[in-house]
Amino acid sequence: MKNEYFYEIEKKYFEIKDDIDKRLEEYKKVWEEGTNEDIHAELSFCILTPQSKARNAWKAITNMRNDNVLFSADPETLSEYLNIVRFKNNKAKYLVELRNQMTKDGKIITKDFFESIPTVPERRNWIVENIKGMSWKEAGHFLRNVGFGQEVAILDRHILKNLVRLQVIPEVPKTLSKKIYLEIEDKMKNYCKEVGITMDRMDLLLWYLEAGEIFK
Repeated sequence: MKNEYFYEIEKKYFEIKDDIDKRLEEYKKVWEEGTNEDIHAELSFCILTPQSKARNAWKAITNMRNDNVLFSADPETLSEYLNIVRFKNNKAKYLVELRNQMTKDGKIITKDFFESIPTVPERRNWIVENIKGMSWKEAGHFLRNVGFGQEVAILDRHILKNLVRLQVIPEVPKTLSKKIYLEIEDKMKNYCKEVGITMDRMDLLLWYLEAGEIFK
């Protein structure tokens, strides 16, 4: 159901649609042209994002890659690069645990591993169940950032607040259990079909309204 707020943001959507489509194409290229290490960096980035600015999280990943520590250093070393994100010590440990999970015969296999999982829902489920520091939101964020965001929602507080304004949900939930997350995702999915804006485009549009930019 389209309300007054939808028509307000629809104008902005058509203003920035080319930029949104360009960003989505860039996400697809990350997967199509990226190495195992590139995909691993994207996954690591999403471990750093909770309660932290995306730009700071990506800056930390970039610095660790430039200094050749992301794929080799211990948690204590990595935490020195994470002063610009919250919970740096825990996240440094999560990065090392992830690296151990995604290493075979001394090599990072992150892209190869996810290619072995046939569907996007199965990939997301695996992430949520097996990677420390990543919930449904972070798993969806990773999948969107490597070009698989058409059917997954990234339900952070900004998106939820806008879904209330669009009357997709009655209120922002106090907690996001798996059941509640997937119920809201289904409602968002149905709404996006109704208004003719895909899930990944809607996510970037709503994020733009909050942040004033289209980033990661």
